Amino acid sequence: MTDMLRALPGGRIAFQLWSSRSGPDLGTQFRRLKALGYTDVQPYHTQWDAPEEMKALLEETGLGCTTGHFTLEMFEQEFARVTASARILGLELAVAPFLPPERRPADADGWRALGRKLELLAARLADHGLDFAWHNHAFEFEPLPDGSLPIEHLLGDRLLFEIDVAWIARAGADPLPWLRRYAGRIPAVHVKDMAPPGMAADEGGWADLGQGVLDWDRLLPASIATGAGLLVLEHDLPSDWDRFARRSMDGLQSAVARAEAVRPLP
Repeated sequence: MTDMLRALPGGRIAFQLWSSRSGPDLGTQFRRLKALGYTDVQPYHTQWDAPEEMKALLEETGLGCTTGHFTLEMFEQEFARVTASARILGLELAVAPFLPPERRPADADGWRALGRKLELLAARLADHGLDFAWHNHAFEFEPLPDGSLPIEHLLGDRLLFEIDVAWIARAGADPLPWLRRYAGRIPAVHVKDMAPPGMAADEGGWADLGQGVLDWDRLLPASIATGAGLLVLEHDLPSDWDRFARRSMDGLQSAVARAEAVRPLP
């Protein structure tokens, strides 16, 4: 592990399992991910039916699972199931990753009200030993009628932010100021890449890390400087999950090596 990755608390590199949802069984995936150098996995909303079985696979392969994605409806309607799954797997951070269009507020007041509800949810989860964070897509960075951005009202002064750098870029914004603005409130960073415009339509316009257009030589040091404890590699629609996992780990290591060559850590 390089000095830069050691700057991550625990030096953890996770794989978002949404990226391999069309892949083989979890045991096969976990063994492959461990061999590629991943330390953690990040499950998503439909993978909480059998947490004991997942725990056994994690122990067998030596992977960790400190974060997970749950729908907002699960937090609201199945809170006991969320906390039970988190306890079994040893989660430290529970993340809400999406808001369907019909639930998105139309103005700043609405987003602030949602943020206050999430703060109450965060306090409730804290009673169970869990941190809570919001995970963005592009819609939180699309201007409201008054010109402000939903993300600013939603996060307020306290909510933690699992920042997805590529979704910010897809919204047409520069991710770097947002990494700096919320430094200290970012427990995890989703690390992904975008294909050149008009390319990779069959993969949603996304790319394996290092194969796309995002400047990770600039964004990676800024991501680590936020104090995040976890980098999460993700591709929303890979045609080959194993190719993505392998090339993205290679891309991450290459970006780290280039960044350290330019500006070594003290």
